[in-house]
Amino acid sequence: MLEQEARSVENSSDTGSPTTTQLEGIRQKVFMDRYSLKDPDGNALEFYPEQLWQRVARGIAAVETTDEKRAEWEKLFYEALTDFQFVPGGRILAGAGTGHQVTYYNCFVIPSPEDSRQGILDNLKVMTEIMARGGGVGINLSTLRPRGSYIKTVNGTASGPCSWAQLYSVATGDVIQQGGSRRGALMLMLDDTHPDIEEFITVKRTAGKIEHANLSVCISDAFMQAVKDDTDWNLTWQGEVKKTIRARGLWDLICTSAWESAEPGLVFMDRYNKESNTWYYENIRCVNPCGEQGLPPWGVCNLGAINLSAFVKDGKMDYERLARISKISMRFLDNVVDATEYFIKENAEAQLSTRRTGLGTMGLADALLKMEVAYGSEESLPIIERIYTTIRNASYEASADNAAEKGAFPKFDRDKYLQGKFIKRLPKNIQEKIRKQGIRNAVILTQAPTGTTSLLAGVSSGIEPVYDFAMIRRDRTGEHIMYHPLLQEWRDKHPNEPTPAYFVSSKDLSPEEHVRVQGMIQRYTDSSISKTVNAPNSHTVEQVQTLYRLAYEMGCKGVTYYRDGSRDAVLTRVEDENKAKQPVAVPEAAQAPMFEPVTSIHQGIKQRPAVVQGYTRQVNAPEGKINITINSDEQGPFEVFVNVGKAGSDIAALSEALGRLISLNLQLLSPLSQTDRAQEITNQLRGIGGSRSVGFGAQQVRSLPDAVARALELHLDTLQETINAAEAHTEVKASAAVPPLAPANGHTSDVNLSQLKLTGNLCPECGCNTMVYEEGCRKCYSCGHSEC
Repeated sequence: MLEQEARSVENSSDTGSPTTTQLEGIRQKVFMDRYSLKDPDGNALEFYPEQLWQRVARGIAAVETTDEKRAEWEKLFYEALTDFQFVPGGRILAGAGTGHQVTYYNCFVIPSPEDSRQGILDNLKVMTEIMARGGGVGINLSTLRPRGSYIKTVNGTASGPCSWAQLYSVATGDVIQQGGSRRGALMLMLDDTHPDIEEFITVKRTAGKIEHANLSVCISDAFMQAVKDDTDWNLTWQGEVKKTIRARGLWDLICTSAWESAEPGLVFMDRYNKESNTWYYENIRCVNPCGEQGLPPWGVCNLGAINLSAFVKDGKMDYERLARISKISMRFLDNVVDATEYFIKENAEAQLSTRRTGLGTMGLADALLKMEVAYGSEESLPIIERIYTTIRNASYEASADNAAEKGAFPKFDRDKYLQGKFIKRLPKNIQEKIRKQGIRNAVILTQAPTGTTSLLAGVSSGIEPVYDFAMIRRDRTGEHIMYHPLLQEWRDKHPNEPTPAYFVSSKDLSPEEHVRVQGMIQRYTDSSISKTVNAPNSHTVEQVQTLYRLAYEMGCKGVTYYRDGSRDAVLTRVEDENKAKQPVAVPEAAQAPMFEPVTSIHQGIKQRPAVVQGYTRQVNAPEGKINITINSDEQGPFEVFVNVGKAGSDIAALSEALGRLISLNLQLLSPLSQTDRAQEITNQLRGIGGSRSVGFGAQQVRSLPDAVARALELHLDTLQETINAAEAHTEVKASAAVPPLAPANGHTSDVNLSQLKLTGNLCPECGCNTMVYEEGCRKCYSCGHSEC
């Protein structure tokens, strides 16, 4: 969520421009922390985006062959970068024009490991070298023999790819995090025919397993046909059938695991290879950590994004300017291929022979808002189609024109390239231009996570809808509401008016609407897309199955699904209200009285009634499953029992002590109500962190105290809902409340900015609860921290 837009101020700067863009809030923080050039002591040398744009434009234009060409393209690159119309990948922004020998690439795929201990360790070494330089890595582990296979050399059995995956995960999450500025990003994949595929699909249901990698299954067309026909499916190793299962059984397992834990993702790998422009010489075996780039062994990503929001003026998209900036951006990304450093020779060989670029977009949701069109609506789809048709056509034309000047990519085979399925869908005039001139870049388009670069530009991420129009940031200085600037701007101009229907956020869309947008954009994208299909907590496994089939039928190359609250291994459910009102048995370990009966000596403590009402809630925490019993009297929460671990253990003693102290606080006579005190206890305990955490988003639990706070928080929410329902027919909402958003397509959503909930995860960098899951990645709207 963005706090303020950028503004221009009069300033004489090194760029010679009469004005400089002054960023504020999170945009300024991201700029200064990540992208502003620093001296050897870490002092900033750049203070305005114009200085950044000038440095980057000059650095990328430097590979042109003549002084005239360098001057011409430096000017054009600066034009494209201005006002964040075109935003290169973060590594390009940070490194270009600095003179530092760094890579401008974000993501890599390395070969599958050789099936031996030495082969795996060699593979792990390559992964570590890439991550140490900030790159994310994708690896297909299908070359590793299944669990239990006989190993003649040691007269033993193999542990299987899932066991080795744990080693990759530990290196990514623990080793690299200590040696670099952030945790590494890792994608691990397994083919749908591997004998260990069932274990791979379910491995993350066990706490602590492969915590630092994304998992995806390589799905073949044959498997999708077997699911449709309800036939058997063979799991094989080196041509030998090891096990035969029902295809739908495996399909159900995939969908159930995605429903429970948001993993594994699906990549339709056969489709990827059949649709690839490089079908005649490359074998796509894996995708990068966020899934938008299917790559061969040693392949790399070369990313930049068109900021669609910058092309909307007075509610209209400027398609002519969009095409012009797309063409300039293609020349820019092609130059990156020559400007970057290659620290692994195999990466250089793979990229220089293909010259792969990944031109994508950011700010789609904001562009539609400016056009007053609801994201995901029927009205939005033709507009989205025209936007991405314009970018595709302009980019392919530019690459063909660059080929006429500089030559086609080395592995260009005119006849075979023109037989590509994506190429055949290009307009005839562009196909003819490629036939005559060749093409400079084999693969051109992708939709990658834009992470912190979209925060820098001040727009919505990638092709995602707006995550939320308002968010509470809770940190050490208190609570701060961050509003989406376009909603705030509209409300300032239209006070006391109902919010228009086109203001839709991610949670207002059905999963099918998410997929339809993705499918439309995939049609005009030659690589793939990183996008999260968000679903409500009430979404069912059967609906996941329908959703995945829809994604396949609409031509998507992959799909990433996230059901609200599903990152917990054990979901916390609110029981039926009537059941909550009934007296319940106190757990055996907590049946002994917490205190001696109150006498006249304890006049400051309420006496415990003979009967209290309550229930027990189980919360998953780093210490294990914690049973938290909350009993109430007629004034509200009265006592809390906390049970974890075996009786007599240290953790059991600590949990009992915590429950006793909370109960004592609730039972003390005080001007504050018991409910108010329970709320304050929740505020004090929530977010206390230990050495590890479980869950994600609002469901994340960081410690035993945090688990107790989570249970109290849910309890108080239920109480408030009951009060609201009772008062709904007599009370009118306060005039200060924001009118409810009226989402498109029949959705109902009552977004009240005066009663905001915490919507984000706790960021490991800044500690604020503004880290969200979108674009198949996690990023913080408070400090800009990103895991991609």
